[in-house]
Amino acid sequence: MGNSKQAVAFILALALCGLLAAEVAAAACDASALTPCMGAIMLGGAVTPGCCVRMRAQQGCLCQYARNPSYSGYVNSPRAQSVVKACGVPRPKC
Repeated sequence: MGNSKQAVAFILALALCGLLAAEVAAAACDASALTPCMGAIMLGGAVTPGCCVRMRAQQGCLCQYARNPSYSGYVNSPRAQSVVKACGVPRPKC
């Protein structure tokens, strides 16, 4: 009986970890995190190291931003693509 309780507890713990991981992944996409890149994207300014750190952290979100009407004009712009390239982030294939 003790083993079955441990098994149930283990399965519940795994399920909880899966839910938490999904929640963290969803929360990780935050377009405002790319604020350090705005000067380079909107005005053609210099690409800063801080921008590249944030760009790499948000790399998995770029397709989501490209599909969002609020951000697509920025994300799909030639300047944004230049920033992505300057940061060494592979161009997303959405």
